[in-house]
Amino acid sequence: MAKKKNRHNQDDAEARASSSVAGEEAEAGPRPKMKRKEYERHMRILHGELVAMQEWVKDSGAKICIVFEGRDTAGKGGTIKRITERVSPRVFRIVALPTPTEREKSQMYVQRYVQHFPAAGEVVIFDRSWYNRAGVERVMGFCKPEETERFLELAPVWEKAMTDAGILLLKYWLEVSPEEQTRRLESRINDPRKIWKLSPMDLRSYSRWYDYSRARDAMFAATDTAWAPWYIADADDKKRARLNIISHLLGQVPYKPLAHRDIKLPKRRPPGGYQQPDLPLRHIPAPF
Repeated sequence: MAKKKNRHNQDDAEARASSSVAGEEAEAGPRPKMKRKEYERHMRILHGELVAMQEWVKDSGAKICIVFEGRDTAGKGGTIKRITERVSPRVFRIVALPTPTEREKSQMYVQRYVQHFPAAGEVVIFDRSWYNRAGVERVMGFCKPEETERFLELAPVWEKAMTDAGILLLKYWLEVSPEEQTRRLESRINDPRKIWKLSPMDLRSYSRWYDYSRARDAMFAATDTAWAPWYIADADDKKRARLNIISHLLGQVPYKPLAHRDIKLPKRRPPGGYQQPDLPLRHIPAPF
C-alpha cells in the first residue's frame, strides 16, 4: 500500500510539474522563430530519412497519399517543396489541379481527383484537394450548401475505400494566425518573387476569416475519422512547421532505414582515339 501511495504521489507531482511548465511556456509567449542554420541542420537529417522512406516505398510497393490543406499563406507549397526537393519525382508526385473545366464540372465531384491516386511504389501529394468543396467553394459560393453537405457526408466513405484499398492517407491542415496571414500577404504585394502568389481570390478571401473558420470546423467535425484523421500544424513559424510536419510524416510510415552500401566508382575506359571535334557550338554567356 505504501508503495502504491508513493507512486500516486509521484504521479501527482509530475502532473503538477507538467502543468506548471505548460503554464510558464504560455506566459512566456510563443517560441522565437528558428534560425536558418539550426533549421537546415535538422532538415538535412530529415531529407536523409525521406530518401530512406522513398526506397522503402519503391521496394514494398506502398501507396501513400498526402493531402495538404490550410489557410491562405499557411505555407503548404513551401512545405511540399521541402519534402520533395531531395527525392525522386518518379516516386513523389505533386498534384495541384487548376480550376475545373466545364467537362469536369459535369462529372462526379471526386472523379477528377481519383485518377491521380497513387499506384504501388508512389507517394502522391495533393496541394489542395477534394476538400476545396468544404472550404473555398463553400465560402466563396462556388457550390450550393446542399452540395457541401453531401460532400461532407460522402468524403469519409470514399476515404475509407481508399484505405481499404491499401492507400495510406495522411491529411494535414496548416493553421496561421490572422496577424501572420496579414503580414505574409502584405509581404507579397511589393516582392516581385512572390507577387504571383497573390491572386484575386486571395484578396476576396482575406476579409472572410471567420467564414473560413466555420467551414474548417464543420470539415473537421465531419471528416476527422479513425481511418483518415486530420493532423493540425501551427504554421506561424514556417521553419518549425516544416520540420514538425516532415518529422510527423516519417513517423506515420513504417519504413526501414537504408542499409549502408560500400560504393566505389569504376575506372573510366581509355579514350580509344577519341578527339573532340571542332564544332560551331553556342555557349551561353557567363556573366557570373
